[in-house]
Formats: sequence, structure tokens, C-alpha cells
Amino acid sequence: MIICQTERLRIRNWLESDRDLFAEINTDPKVMEFFPHRRNRVESDALFDRNTRDIAEMGFGFFALALRDSDTPVGFCGLARTDLEPCLPDGTIEIGWRLAVSHWGKGYVTEAALALLEHGFSERKLSEIVSFAVATNARSVAVMKRIGMHRDPVRDFDHPRVPDTHAPLKRHLLYAIGAEEWRRGVGKLPPRPDTTPSAP
Repeated sequence: MIICQTERLRIRNWLESDRDLFAEINTDPKVMEFFPHRRNRVESDALFDRNTRDIAEMGFGFFALALRDSDTPVGFCGLARTDLEPCLPDGTIEIGWRLAVSHWGKGYVTEAALALLEHGFSERKLSEIVSFAVATNARSVAVMKRIGMHRDPVRDFDHPRVPDTHAPLKRHLLYAIGAEEWRRGVGKLPPRPDTTPSAP
């Protein structure tokens, strides 16, 4: 199923043929720079299965991000339920992304994230969407700012699943955008992507 599309991208459910790309981005040291460890193939496949299951059961998760003209997967971008109590209340929805290094620098994440904010607020009727990243992860923070999110320092937190052995990765900055902010800011953002689902 296609969640939405932009001029260049397709945000869709995962296919079995996407497993290699999913493993690639979970083992790449550049992609995983701000995570405490890289996943091996077995761990990556287990995460792939769990994510696919979450999408099927809840409609939320990290969707495959593919090039629209070829349907070639390049990474993921999605809206997912957080599991970080007490840092974030149950039911909090985050937007997140991960992209193969060969596709960095083309604006794909920003384009996909804008489409998913539109989907989240217009189609899923969410009241707020958050995102968070290690304080030194300048690339992700820049995307959060470009898509209209604002820093909420009161809600910054130490990630409970980052071990003390990786202390520099524990502190996470939280950015957020509410439905009303999104509606007020649409005219100030880049032109909204086409979010009408269509057949592959």
C-alpha cells in the first residue's frame, strides 16, 4: 500500500525485496553514527519484521521510502508510536527517518517528512508530532527545523535505551509541531507534496 507520494518519492509499505536495503542502512557506520550500535543482518531482519507488523496492526511505523520513478528503496521515513515512558507519554507519535548514504544531499528526507506531516495532521488527525535526536546530530536537527518543527527544551531527555558506555549519545533534543501550527504555517513552507495515494 502506498501511504503518499511526492514529486520524486513514494512512501509505502515494505516489500520482501527491501530487506537488503534495510540491512544496509542499519549496518552503515555513517547512517548509524548517532546510535549506540549497528545491527547485524539477523537483528536487522528482526527489526524489519517487527516494523512491518506494527504498520499492519496499527497503521503507524517507519515506512519504506522509494524513488517514485523506479520504486527503488532508498531508506525509510515514518510516523511511529514511541515506547519511551516516562520520557515521552504513551501515545506520542514521532516522525523519523534513515536514508542510505548514496542518496544523501538530495533533499529526500525533507520532502518525505513534509508529506508525512501532511498525512499525519490531515488524514490521521493527529494533534502533535514530535521528533528527537542526539544533541550533536546536526543533520537531523536541520531537517526538523526545515519542516517547521520547533525546539521544546523542557522535553529534552536522556534516552533510556542508550547505555552509559555511550554517554555522549544519551541526551536527546526534542522538536515538535502541533496541528494548529502546521495549518498556520503551511503557506510559509515549501509547496506541499502530492499526498494522493496511487497504484505502483
